[in-house]
Amino acid sequence: MTGGGPSSFMKEWNRRVLGVKAALLLFFVLVAIRLVQIQVIDSGTYKERARKQYEKPEEIPAQRGTIYDRSGHPLVTNARFVSFGADPAMIGDRTGEVADRFAAVFNRRRSSYLEKLSGPSRHFVWLERGVNPSAETRISVAEFPGLITIPAPKRLYPYGRVAGQLLGFTGVDNNGLSGLELELDSLLRGENGRLVLQRDGLNRQRQSVDFPRVEPVDGDAANLTIDVEYQSIAEEELKKGIDRNKAESGLVAMIDPATGEILAMANWPQMNPADPSGTDPQVVRNRVVTDMFEPGSVFKVVTASAALDSKKVDPVQKFNAEQGTYTVRLPNGRVRNTITDTHKHGIITFQEAMEVSSNIVMAKISDIIGADALFTMARAYGFGTATGIELPGEVRGELKLPTQWSGTTLNSMAYGYEVGVTPLQILCAYAAVANHGVLMKPFVVRSVVGSGNVVVVERRPEPVRRVISRSTAAVLTQMFRGVVEKGTGIPAKIPGLSVAGKTGTARRVIEGKYSQSDYTASFAGYFPAEDPAVVCLVMIENPRDRGYTGGLAAAPVFKAIAERIYATSGRFRSRQTEARAEGGLSAVPDVTTLSPEAARSVLRADGFETNVHGEGTIVSRQSPPPGTVASRRTEVELTTGDVTPGGGAFVVMPDVRGLAIRRALTRLSFLHLDVTIQGSGVVVAQDPQARDQVRRGTHVVIRCEPKTPAPVAAN
Repeated sequence: MTGGGPSSFMKEWNRRVLGVKAALLLFFVLVAIRLVQIQVIDSGTYKERARKQYEKPEEIPAQRGTIYDRSGHPLVTNARFVSFGADPAMIGDRTGEVADRFAAVFNRRRSSYLEKLSGPSRHFVWLERGVNPSAETRISVAEFPGLITIPAPKRLYPYGRVAGQLLGFTGVDNNGLSGLELELDSLLRGENGRLVLQRDGLNRQRQSVDFPRVEPVDGDAANLTIDVEYQSIAEEELKKGIDRNKAESGLVAMIDPATGEILAMANWPQMNPADPSGTDPQVVRNRVVTDMFEPGSVFKVVTASAALDSKKVDPVQKFNAEQGTYTVRLPNGRVRNTITDTHKHGIITFQEAMEVSSNIVMAKISDIIGADALFTMARAYGFGTATGIELPGEVRGELKLPTQWSGTTLNSMAYGYEVGVTPLQILCAYAAVANHGVLMKPFVVRSVVGSGNVVVVERRPEPVRRVISRSTAAVLTQMFRGVVEKGTGIPAKIPGLSVAGKTGTARRVIEGKYSQSDYTASFAGYFPAEDPAVVCLVMIENPRDRGYTGGLAAAPVFKAIAERIYATSGRFRSRQTEARAEGGLSAVPDVTTLSPEAARSVLRADGFETNVHGEGTIVSRQSPPPGTVASRRTEVELTTGDVTPGGGAFVVMPDVRGLAIRRALTRLSFLHLDVTIQGSGVVVAQDPQARDQVRRGTHVVIRCEPKTPAPVAAN
């Protein structure tokens, strides 16, 4: 029988049913395999995915360590701020509401928040970081599921911009990015804690009981050698000097010569470590350690040290300063180099050459001592090698080997050219002289203290080497005192305080050539000269007014700093008190500008002897300097003259406050200044201010008031 009978129909039916059964069986086999893969083979992966949907690990930020000055004043502390984060997937269709709320609270564009919430990250984004905790009251996290707040400790700077480049700053993650914050980051940052939050069926978050909370370990505290009082004075006076000279920038650094402790390190322009965003990278650098420059005449300390320590030259040896121009010729007669001085001088002693800063005499001395001795002395002072101070970015400078020197290097290096140094290296060199010839390693971190007051790091004074003999250091100090008392450093002279120092003026290199109008003015000095407690370096970049030299631009800043420190610092007040308590001591009065007879009378009344030199009609110089604490019966050397000491078109405005009118008039007239008197009695104010550089003939106004009688003590 043909056609489709019942038999063929059933066969077809059975075949189809069998196919369906086979398909179903295959489907169940595949499902079983997939279940085995999910529940057995990949179970860990899916458990982790599930856990992430209801569990969220959170870091508990550690509090960064506090930074203190040498007296325990906090320079950097912490404040509590908060950060807002969001889970875009949970916020869902309320994105617009969240963006509106944040834009209103933080006064930012709504679109910036929408962009974050609709970005590629669908699990977590930061909306605001490190903001004031008061924002929590205006943004209700409970109102918007998916929003969270996280504590965000933020650095606080109680003294504002003071020591900004030295301290450095941190980023949004509270990690150090510059300065000491970067150098000590591993010690200051501590260790973050952690906890795990679980989300329940009602979308509420709570701490997981399966994972213990790990508390954060706060960072260690750092105690610096910096004196915030010195630092503040340095920055204030540096800014005044920058403004007064219309300069580009400047720096000041101070060190204790006996220990190597850095007392202050100031840069101008300042940097705000609390808000460094947008700050010029050039301003962020601590130029005391990161910048290299040709030092000019402050480098003459190396030449003089080599000459004196080798006993090849003595201070009274005479040289021809060639009336300011010295042509150095090769054996064949060709000109090798022409050396010039700012002022013309003839036959002068080594001491006088240092006082007037003669490049010509220093070049001639370098020929006497030779290349090897000059290089060896420069290396002994630490030039060409990093000091190893705990600050990032320190450069080593450049000191070429004698085999690399050109025909001009020996003479040029003698007065501070063809050598690259850092300000810190110059500071340490003068500190070595002040420390009787011993170079100390500079340091700025005294100690780092962890929890339980456990000392993690402690630094002690570390001598590097003896550079020069004690006797050579003493001779150099006398030479540097001469620079201040009667040489290029007169603007750094301070009545009542003995100062030793050296001026420096160096041409700057612009586009590969020495500029004829751009200079670096510097002054390095220490006080009191007989027992140095502070060594200070001042550098002014490109002064445009009142003179470009180290004496006119940098020395007045040094003087202002030293005067304020000496008058206010506890260490100096105690020295003065101790000296007077020994008995028979008194401050030498200022008798300059008086007639010799009047000067003798004043000094005799205070118990001092006198010895007068010269045939002039007024006292032009005295030694010991005014204000020096000395035993009675000390002989004061008086030098007389009829001309204003120092000469030149500019003079340093004296401080006449507290003087009687006649005494003030005498001092100001002696400097050829035109004086107008307001009132009577003693001087209480003056214009221009003390220590200003003024031209002869400048009009000076002094305001006077009757002297107030001292109150009668009650019985």
